[in-house]
Amino acid sequence: MRLATPFHSAMLALVLLPLAACQKPAPAVTEITPPATVSETPAMSTHDANSYAEPEKVVVTHLALDLAVNFNKKVLAGTATLDLDWKDKTAAALVLDSRDLNIAGIEGGDGTTWQGLKYELAPRDAILGSKLSIAMPGALAKVRITYSSVPEASGLQWLTPAMTLGKKTPFMFSQSEAIHARSWVPLQDTPGVRFTYEAHITTPKNVMAVMSADNDPKAPRDGDYSFTMPQAIPSYLMAIAAGDLVFRPINERAGVWAEPAMADKAAKEFEDTGKMIDTAEQLYGPYRWGRYDILVLPPSFPFGGMENPRLTFATPTVIVGDKSLVSLIAHELAHSWSGNLVTNSSWKDIWLNEGFTTYVQDRIVESLYGVEASDMEKVIARHGLAEEMKDIKPDDQLLALAPLTGRDPDEALTSVAYIKGQWFLTFLEDRYGRAVFDPFLRKWFDDHAFTSTDSAEFERFLDAELVAKNPGKATAAELHAWLHEPGIPAFASAASSKRFDAVDEARGHWLAGHAAATDLDTAKWTTQEWVHFIEGMPETLSVAQIQSLNDAFHFTGSANGEIAQRWYPLTIRSGDLSARPAIAAFLARIGRRKLIMPTYGELAKTSDGLAFARAVFAKARPGLHPITIVSVEAALADKPPAKP
Repeated sequence: MRLATPFHSAMLALVLLPLAACQKPAPAVTEITPPATVSETPAMSTHDANSYAEPEKVVVTHLALDLAVNFNKKVLAGTATLDLDWKDKTAAALVLDSRDLNIAGIEGGDGTTWQGLKYELAPRDAILGSKLSIAMPGALAKVRITYSSVPEASGLQWLTPAMTLGKKTPFMFSQSEAIHARSWVPLQDTPGVRFTYEAHITTPKNVMAVMSADNDPKAPRDGDYSFTMPQAIPSYLMAIAAGDLVFRPINERAGVWAEPAMADKAAKEFEDTGKMIDTAEQLYGPYRWGRYDILVLPPSFPFGGMENPRLTFATPTVIVGDKSLVSLIAHELAHSWSGNLVTNSSWKDIWLNEGFTTYVQDRIVESLYGVEASDMEKVIARHGLAEEMKDIKPDDQLLALAPLTGRDPDEALTSVAYIKGQWFLTFLEDRYGRAVFDPFLRKWFDDHAFTSTDSAEFERFLDAELVAKNPGKATAAELHAWLHEPGIPAFASAASSKRFDAVDEARGHWLAGHAAATDLDTAKWTTQEWVHFIEGMPETLSVAQIQSLNDAFHFTGSANGEIAQRWYPLTIRSGDLSARPAIAAFLARIGRRKLIMPTYGELAKTSDGLAFARAVFAKARPGLHPITIVSVEAALADKPPAKP
């Protein structure tokens, strides 16, 4: 997922938010201040500043895709048939979102009889793409669009065999959030409109296709695939992937899709997924999406994970052998309730997706791995929030944001939505107690299931179902501070971790020269403890200190991206050039923005580092996702002369 600037995009392009970036021991709360069973009938919003769609006039209720995956041309080509529900039968046009699509023709009709329709594709807007206006001679039931994507589609990545793990078969995958679905399907690309879909996908016969739909673990690999998504979803949750994929079961309703060399390793790392589903169901009601499978993508995937219903897309960078990073799976699973089931109706209310999900993730982690695991992740995440808020404008530090008119919705995906949102819900849990708050949250999910909603509706629900029924627990001023004021309220409770206290003590002994790095008791440390150890270091160390740490702990060349993304910037700031070959290899191998952008950002601060970064990027660029390319290009763009 994505952040306001390319550098912070990386730091919190998270979905592994428990490991948000930070540099120093967590400050006190006061320092985090601003710098100056329900029907599945879709419900929708009538306004979204980031979409051309006009759902107050007509709503797309169902989508039928018939697409061919062409790896040679790097395009998807075929038809998209839209079922229409006319709210205003006098409307003269159907308006859709598109970005860089080649439209060959558009027809309208009842599904049996078709007639050609006139249409206009407006000039491309840098953020929104091109408005597609289709002239309608009446309230037609269906529209069929023949089209193709372009090789540079922002929502698709095409990998040559050499860019995959197996090195034999090409790979393609989508990333539709926030408004990238319009780059591979013409539709109403807004989270305020939900639709069911079906798809017929053809590929080369040696390629397996999967979608955010009813994937059959036993489906033959024959190049001809059909899918159905019976639950209504918003456009950003529509997903497709195709490559050399095999399936490994976790239990009867969960499993892993991955390249053959990764499949068994991934299934082992994610073996607790079934327990995660059970835990979430006990807290928040039934899982309503059928199967829950995980697709492990190549390392070029720009994010930690994407919560596509029925098929989470996940980065391989969380597979480190000790389950220390599987909170990412807890996060994506939690979206099955918050985000997928109850969705923000526009991106200004993204905290309703991500803050709720991060809270549910934490409850799953605590239940399965203990309070200490939860505490460590909260400390790291809140520290990262404090660091990021230093560079976020006060107006963007609110949970309930103003409409994102003229802005890329990616700008709303900061750690404010994730961590401040989670912190607010934790505040409510503390004030009202879990015996009251858990049923309240479950009722929110049940009462708003399969709908898109906004912050105003949550405030109404909060007042009616929690505040009014349990008076004297939280004041209106406190709730307003969380939702409508920048920063973190001074009355918010800080997070702490006893295990991190031990890490702080060990680091202090080493920095003071009272213990050698090899003498520190680190044998049982998890990823989180190593992250906290590195983040608590001074801004710079001597080259001798860097080398001492590396000799003891082998940070340079680490296969753990959470460690690497913190260690390499420290080596750069400290002037240790010996890590550069490993840095080049890391930046060439990994496309996840959260992991690579801190290193690119640090390199760009000096003229020598900038030259090195540009050379590395030039080699890595062909294997990176379009979203990642944009972030890196911005970080390395021409700027005032860097320091020597």
